[in-house]
Amino acid sequence: MASKKKYWLSMEELKPGSTIVEKISENEFPEEIPTDEFLGDKESLENSSTSRRDFLKYLGFTTAAAALASCEGPVRKAIPYVVKPEEITPGKANYYATTMFNGFDFAHVIVKTREGRPIHIKPNKKAGSSANARVLASVLSLYDSNRLRNPKAGGKETSWDKVDAQIPVQLKKIIESGKQVVLLTGTCASPSGRALLQEFNEKFGPVRHVIYDTVSESAALDAFESMYGQRALPEYHFDKADVIVSIGADFLGDWQGGGYEVSYIKGRKPETGKMSYHTQIEANMTLTGANADKRIPIKPSQQVFALINLYNAVTGNNLPSKSTAADEEIKKLAKKLKSAGSKAVVVTGIQDKNAQLLALAINKYLNSQVMDTQVVRNLRKGSDREVKALLQDMKSGKVGALLMYNTNPAYTIPAFADYASKVGLVVDFTQHDDETAQLSHYALPAPHYLEAWGDVAPRTGEYAVIQPVIRPLFNTRSLHDTLLKWMGDQRDFYQYIKGRFQGDWNKTLTDGVMRTAVMNLEGIVAEELPEINWNQVAAQLAKTPASDFEMTLYTKTSMGDGQMANNPWLQELPDPITRATWDNYLTLSPADARKLGITNTTADNGALDGPVVDITVNGTVLSDVPVYIQPGQAEGSVGLALGYGHTHGVKDEMKVGVNAYHAYRNFNTFQPDVKIGAPKGTHEFALIQLQHTMAGRHDVLKEVSLHDYKHEDPHHWNHKHKFSEEHREVEADKVNLWAEFDDTTGHKFNLSIDLTACTGCAACVIACHSENNVPVVGKREVRRSRDMHWLRIDRYYSSEVPSFEAAREEGLSRAEMYHGVERVAANPQVAFQPVMCQHCNHAPCETVCPVQATSHGRQGQNHMAYNRCIGTRYCGNNCPYRVRRFNWFRYNMNDEFDYHMNDEYGRMVLNPDVVVRSRGVMEKCSLCIQMTQATILDAKREGRAIRDGEFQTACTNACSTGALVFGDVNDKDSKIKALTEDKRAYHLLDFIGTRPNVVYQVKVRNEEA
Repeated sequence: MASKKKYWLSMEELKPGSTIVEKISENEFPEEIPTDEFLGDKESLENSSTSRRDFLKYLGFTTAAAALASCEGPVRKAIPYVVKPEEITPGKANYYATTMFNGFDFAHVIVKTREGRPIHIKPNKKAGSSANARVLASVLSLYDSNRLRNPKAGGKETSWDKVDAQIPVQLKKIIESGKQVVLLTGTCASPSGRALLQEFNEKFGPVRHVIYDTVSESAALDAFESMYGQRALPEYHFDKADVIVSIGADFLGDWQGGGYEVSYIKGRKPETGKMSYHTQIEANMTLTGANADKRIPIKPSQQVFALINLYNAVTGNNLPSKSTAADEEIKKLAKKLKSAGSKAVVVTGIQDKNAQLLALAINKYLNSQVMDTQVVRNLRKGSDREVKALLQDMKSGKVGALLMYNTNPAYTIPAFADYASKVGLVVDFTQHDDETAQLSHYALPAPHYLEAWGDVAPRTGEYAVIQPVIRPLFNTRSLHDTLLKWMGDQRDFYQYIKGRFQGDWNKTLTDGVMRTAVMNLEGIVAEELPEINWNQVAAQLAKTPASDFEMTLYTKTSMGDGQMANNPWLQELPDPITRATWDNYLTLSPADARKLGITNTTADNGALDGPVVDITVNGTVLSDVPVYIQPGQAEGSVGLALGYGHTHGVKDEMKVGVNAYHAYRNFNTFQPDVKIGAPKGTHEFALIQLQHTMAGRHDVLKEVSLHDYKHEDPHHWNHKHKFSEEHREVEADKVNLWAEFDDTTGHKFNLSIDLTACTGCAACVIACHSENNVPVVGKREVRRSRDMHWLRIDRYYSSEVPSFEAAREEGLSRAEMYHGVERVAANPQVAFQPVMCQHCNHAPCETVCPVQATSHGRQGQNHMAYNRCIGTRYCGNNCPYRVRRFNWFRYNMNDEFDYHMNDEYGRMVLNPDVVVRSRGVMEKCSLCIQMTQATILDAKREGRAIRDGEFQTACTNACSTGALVFGDVNDKDSKIKALTEDKRAYHLLDFIGTRPNVVYQVKVRNEEA
């Protein structure tokens, strides 16, 4: 049956009598072109020979700005090579395989360079890797103009020679005095790095190595060590699962290092007739919860008892516990888990060793093949116990020298400055002059991973070399090169790695990864492990405190742990759930918001406002925290994202949000005893939510249950609109008002988007920015509906209620209808839909352009000739999909937009194959025409046919789950051809007759398990 769901974008749509959404849908452009800013003010115009009135009368008001702006294209001089590097061919890209690991994010990647400049990153899928939005955006962080450029001593620049002469002498004196020398780092997954540190200990003196993960997984590490004898994290093969139960684990986000979306989606392929059944129990609405088949929102304190109850129901034990609101569902889940047996898995994100032990025990009882205890992860190795001991030793004066690398504890650990003040020598190896560098005696510039050699063994049997793809931009030196220097070793770290390497060096560099068990030397598994007292485990877990309001701290898809807070691509990346940019905020349930008298209001241009409050978390006060009302948030709980609120090392524009690490007590993401103050003031959110409403049309997203997909006629759940033509019904895409041209010869490009496989991760959005020079406009402009994203991912909430029209037929009042939807808002279903230019064969934009700046190509792409465009915006007004963007200003080399395009380093990331657009023109997705043409030319030069899958776009390259597939539909054997003819295929707003070249696949939900 076709879905009867009501889809909605924001809480504003649920307010009885609200007309805001209707106004937004009717008002295509809420703000006029700011002509005063470039035509001049009234006084200057009155003094000119031509009055403003005459000027606008002759030129036309709506085209005046664009006509002037179209003449503002920048002129550049080209300087040829005197001696051309052998490996560089001007105009042709080079690609290198390397690995990104910064202690928080990990990925095997392919780096695209032009004329020696890294400009784009994509996941190395041949190495079996995925890459999140932060990994793809890390190429921009290479060109961060706020990077530390030279060594500093006492806050003043110095030289490496002086550093090398001073620090080793001080370290030896400290060692001789009997005080500790401590190296505090993020997780070090480098076998060579660990071996070098051991050599440094032997030759230079004892150095205590403490590993500190900003967002800790110490509880999971401790639990795994107790059960399996090795301090590591198990690997999970979600593609092997029939039943998945997650309690507070955002495994499609950053849980235990992330990267699980590939295996998760492999187990959810409806075309195979089988999909895993996934239940998510959580407090915050997470990316994983949004993708779950069933979501159960409960407070963090109740999650621990839900876990104990699940353990009891599965194993038949009777550990002490309490009842929860989820107990009925827990009983059903236990039956499903036991029925699935080895094809079931339970995971938890509760940062408590006892909770992690229970999850491991359930999987062991089930003999789960999903949880792999032989292949383990080395991406999180931090120890809360060791970090706390270090802080205590610093406080008591036992630490004489503290060397730090790949960490910023002054930002993430409250009162760290007080601890550091007790240490005689503080040295920080850092990329930024950040909070920790500010309090250090020496701040030493570290290279970006694209500038330095390294290696990493992320999991058992996997080894990768990190190779640089550009010479260092600044006077940087890695920690490892520095340790070798201080040891008196003449080698650099590259020579050190290669000296230890065993295998085919060139093949490893080319492939990006080597599969071996030799290089991964981790802990030895104990032969006998102490028996675990499960009653004691449950008793300890039952001591978890509860309160009226409880907080879950989390990491955003965009900002992560905050390392890349100075990256404007990430700051402007909309959160997949809230759709907010440039902010963190307190998420609050609609029910709790009503109790507290807190409201979010939507202006008639789509902008969202909300109050700010002071919150107290276990005695710690966080002031002026914005409140965002989040459907699906568990009642009695709140959420707050880490990674914001930097005070040093970032541009002023990036100093946004609240530092939630002040509330991160005991390195636990669950914090009880939260008190919320009275609403005060108003916060202006930069929300990308209601600006692009597709003219109020909501028949855009189609869903079907797995049962109906397998057994029902596709015409029932994938309804095709029909029109009357010559007194007979014809499907909408067969009706034609235009003359046809033959497009069956040559290439014709289509893009398929599988809504079942799309997790909403937003990696494709960053990839699009990187490949196509999409500008960053800043919080103020985003709020004014002027975002420039060529690709957006619409997030829809859905409720099992009839449409307004059906409700009226059933005699329900509008108030009753809204009330019904509002109840469902306590826990709505979520769906994600990527939307870009649909490249319509019958494109409404093309028919209204007065200067023919937009036209249709024989290969199916809708083209934009920027130098013809005069910015009338008629095409944007006529586009039913709201995918065209207007350049209100010049976003490059403009102090008003002081982001990466406004400095000489940031502009190095720009793709020379794509023009940087001028002010006053329209722009939008091109289906990466520069990439398709390069593929055609490469094949022509090599004298061969193009293979299926060779055509790619930035978004399809970035998509790890395979949700986005691009190709030539004129190739009858191609994957894209089959997808366009699949029974799930449909076009967005097909009833308006635009005939897009972008096809969607109906979302399938597993509701029958």
